[in-house]
Amino acid sequence: MARIGAARLEEFCRHLLVRAGMTEAEAAVVAAVLVDASLEGVETHGVSRLPVYVRCLRRGRINPRPQLAVRRDGAVALVDGDNGMGQLVGVRAMEVAVQLAREYGVGAAAVKRSNHFGAASYYCKLAARAGMVGVAFTNSSPGIPPWGGRRAYLGTNPIAFAFPGPEYPVVVDLSSSTVARGNIILAAREGKPIPAGWALDREGRPTTDPRAALEGAVLPVGGAKGYALALAVEVMAGILTGASFGPRVGWIYDDGLEPADVGHFFLALDIGRFLPREEFVARLGMMIREVKAVPLAEGYNEIFVPGERRFLRAQKQRLEGIPLEPGLIAELNRLAAEAGVEPLEIEEATGDSGLPL
Repeated sequence: MARIGAARLEEFCRHLLVRAGMTEAEAAVVAAVLVDASLEGVETHGVSRLPVYVRCLRRGRINPRPQLAVRRDGAVALVDGDNGMGQLVGVRAMEVAVQLAREYGVGAAAVKRSNHFGAASYYCKLAARAGMVGVAFTNSSPGIPPWGGRRAYLGTNPIAFAFPGPEYPVVVDLSSSTVARGNIILAAREGKPIPAGWALDREGRPTTDPRAALEGAVLPVGGAKGYALALAVEVMAGILTGASFGPRVGWIYDDGLEPADVGHFFLALDIGRFLPREEFVARLGMMIREVKAVPLAEGYNEIFVPGERRFLRAQKQRLEGIPLEPGLIAELNRLAAEAGVEPLEIEEATGDSGLPL
């Protein structure tokens, strides 16, 4: 496993995206979102997605220079992403939601004509840094079957929250599926089997073959409860926004050229409208201390709060570099050679920072 410095990796991503047609400023936004996910160890939604994004930009399946349209009505905004990069559309839409929350106490942004936007938690953290509660929903191409069915209809449809905390934001980011489909994509790329219980093949049979799983369906988390959650997110991100829903949402890994028309829904809540922010942070800090003081179950050494391990991993990898699989580095460097971008060079690890993962 090779390690690449975060700043160098972000620069590399930005240059590749610019050569694929994006403006420098907008490419920088997308690069920051991708590298943030990789820093936190969420590689399924980080730089590993760059090759497919670049191919879609080059082929015109994703619009490299979208003209986002925002229509406001009180505390609500409707955002047309013009088939732009999901990360760019997501950042701009959450910024609008935060602006509305400053004015009204709550801001909601419904988004259509977007694309896969990576880790949903990133947009919630933008709100948390502004002293607000952030909530994000997105739909995706079909991945989950309705409970009792064998064919995928709903996306893996994540939901995320972020709350400003005393040391780091408390972040909840979960998929409606047993596992994010990006984990299956990575396993297929690396030729590794997936655990039993993750997915079904196209005939509805359990499989550990990632390629068969990608042709079949990912199982919902918690059985029927995960299916219900996925359906609720589909309504919020697909139906309510005017975006595509169910099997109409595009899959950027196929050979098609039709826009994916992914939908997102963002919510920002101004904490200060409920109680002073300092009091909120103090009360949340008290809860964190009490949660971490709960007696440990057998086999556990520590209780973590949602988002804590990602925060610690990001700190560690800023010092030591982000680990990337050699195959991914080779693929990225092939794209760089085609685009005339300076290739990634493997950096020596700086040693163990001593920070836990």
